[in-house]
Amino acid sequence: MKQYGRIMFVAESGTCRAPMAAGILEEYNLKRPVEIATRGLVVLFPEPLNQKAEAVMISNGTNMDGYMSTQLTEEDFTEETLVLTMERAQLEKILEKYERADPENVYVLTELVGEELEIIDPYGGPLQSYGLCYESLRRTILKLVNLLNGD
Repeated sequence: MKQYGRIMFVAESGTCRAPMAAGILEEYNLKRPVEIATRGLVVLFPEPLNQKAEAVMISNGTNMDGYMSTQLTEEDFTEETLVLTMERAQLEKILEKYERADPENVYVLTELVGEELEIIDPYGGPLQSYGLCYESLRRTILKLVNLLNGD
């Protein structure tokens, strides 16, 4: 796999799945130092973590104090940025909307690591849905770490 200097997780609002994924990845040791970022496809103004996502993250020892969502922009796309979406529809939206988005650097997270199912958006669901989302992200991120480290 190509070496990247930055990994960016992208989801709809950037307040739930993307920061969960980033928080989980930050817990692992990567063989190469990598900047980990998050973006939202629709961020009208910066928002803090979704409260249920934050509760699940805290209960799992993942801290994202002071987190605020950030809108995805053309400037976010560089040669050494790996962009990972939660759903195929998000990937397609990025490739349609952003001229600088290189299809060789934009993937659906689960597809990149060889899984078939997307990371389901728990928004509006009970706390348990957020917990299940976190667990599936943790399993997927572990596969991503192995892929990035060449294990």
